[in-house]
Amino acid sequence: MNIKPKKLNKGDKVAIVSLSRGLLGMPFCKHELDLGIKRLEEFGLEPVIMPNSLKDMDYLFNHPEERAADLKQAFLDDSIKGIICAIGGDDTYKTFEYLMEDQEFITAVKEHPKIFTGFSDTTNNHLMLNRLGLSTFYGPCFLVDIAELDKEMLPYTKESFERFFKEENCYEIKSSPIWYSDRASYGVEELNKPRISHKEEHGYETLNGSGVVSGKLYGGCIESIYDALTGERYGNENEIYEKYHILPTKEEWQEKILFLETSEEKINSDKLKQILLELKKRSILDLVKGIIIGKPIDETYYDEYKQVYKEIFADIDTPVLFNVNFGHSVPRALIPYDALAEVDYDNKKIFIKSKIFESEE
Repeated sequence: MNIKPKKLNKGDKVAIVSLSRGLLGMPFCKHELDLGIKRLEEFGLEPVIMPNSLKDMDYLFNHPEERAADLKQAFLDDSIKGIICAIGGDDTYKTFEYLMEDQEFITAVKEHPKIFTGFSDTTNNHLMLNRLGLSTFYGPCFLVDIAELDKEMLPYTKESFERFFKEENCYEIKSSPIWYSDRASYGVEELNKPRISHKEEHGYETLNGSGVVSGKLYGGCIESIYDALTGERYGNENEIYEKYHILPTKEEWQEKILFLETSEEKINSDKLKQILLELKKRSILDLVKGIIIGKPIDETYYDEYKQVYKEIFADIDTPVLFNVNFGHSVPRALIPYDALAEVDYDNKKIFIKSKIFESEE
């Protein structure tokens, strides 16, 4: 089952949800909250800040049921056309028990599909919604993308966000000619200050395999996926994932082009190798049709990561494309789950070959 939402139009309401780390309501983020609301209004959208999304970090950490309630309310509200995650975190899987056993929520997702976007720990929400049949978007979030502290959103990321307003049959995900360093601070003193920018010296790099591969896009933050498989971070993520049958079956993995990226934690190459070996042990790397790897944040461990991928895939035919602009590295492309992608590993190009939205009636 593949349920697509409709595109956004000017005048639409979009919900802002805090499904993981509760930063949005903290006093030190007020300037970002105000800026993000202003930017959405400039797009012609009407932001709806969900009731619990501005509660403090400790409260939201201790009350995943309230985070879940906001997501449910956003899906139940017919006037809301899109849902934007505030930011990531590390424990949004704790919302699953309040959503995956709630038939009203499940029915709302299927009967009232909406655009859903975010990245990082939001991987968990994407995979949950994917299991319910909804095609979501691994893409911009509210705090660090919409509320970019420079005078404007970053051009590449803004172009990605503008795809939410378009009906396209086919488009290319191109390499950004510029990448940006992460900010050392997101405080009010950074308002109107540009990020440090760098010319892209590498472009996309094919690290394994060749040819042109087509498949359905699926993936996210590699640490989140690892925790879903092993339960390493909190001890029970894997049990929750198994309980609700969130991850693909063997047959479903075989349809996928897997996209993976590393987080702001900047795991070292040994940890990346450990994670990839876990995926390899479970035959996921063999089963999928192809793999797309995100650009490491700040290009930290760039060459070391490349060597790890080459080593892990030395005895696997699955093709691997490295250094794609999505996830934690800035700027960010929009990766639509379940969309038919065509990856040309010889010419290092990525195309979306299917509509990502339901046609307007």
